Amino acid sequence: MTIPTTPTPYTDPATLAIDLQTAGYALLRPADVAALAGCSLAALDALAPSWDALELDNYLKDGGHYRRRRHSCFIDDGTSLTPTPHRAHWQPIEYNALHGGMHRLFEPIAATTVAQPGWGALLHALGQACSQARGVQPWFVEAHQFRIDTLGGIGRPTPEGAHRDGVDFVAVLLVARHHVKGGETRVFEAAGPGGKRFTMLEPWTLLMLDDAAVIHESTPIQPTGDNGHRDTLVLTWRAGAFQGEDTAAADA
Repeated sequence: MTIPTTPTPYTDPATLAIDLQTAGYALLRPADVAALAGCSLAALDALAPSWDALELDNYLKDGGHYRRRRHSCFIDDGTSLTPTPHRAHWQPIEYNALHGGMHRLFEPIAATTVAQPGWGALLHALGQACSQARGVQPWFVEAHQFRIDTLGGIGRPTPEGAHRDGVDFVAVLLVARHHVKGGETRVFEAAGPGGKRFTMLEPWTLLMLDDAAVIHESTPIQPTGDNGHRDTLVLTWRAGAFQGEDTAAADA
């Protein structure tokens, strides 16, 4: 699908839940993300150094070595965010044709990162937005720290292509861009012809998605200097159970 480049379609944070319900996505400026979380941008920036300590993703089926990541899970009951015992990340093939059906066990997000005030403030605020859009309930939250590098020439933020994640809501936060070009974000209607394309450039820009309503992808990045990379934090919220747990219970 070809979609025209349009001015960056930023969302009024006051209508975040409504935009998720009606448009299927919302895009917030960094200052609005910090205000929503009730913290300073400096508190969010304090998380960024932990992206320098990510581990190599050894599961890439395209043979690449351009992705580093950490992954942890939490349960958000509306008042507290509780880490779960470390578990593998799993998606069905119908949502991830490239890596679906695999139990991928990544290194957990460092405890020192999770202990940062900005971490809990951010995840709690976005969980509240999910409840405003879909109803108050416990949320099963997965957090992924990603670094896509260009040491091999090209890095692919979404090697699986345009996709859904099989959850209720997805958030993609840009943490850093360093000596790269590309990485355009594309959001498509899941059941229609519409779409948006834009490039997130400022740290802590937030794209939030209703996973059933839209399909998303990011285009490859190329280096413009030494150590080119793009860092993101991807968060997902799912009602009922983590992916794979409800299926396993039904099969038991």
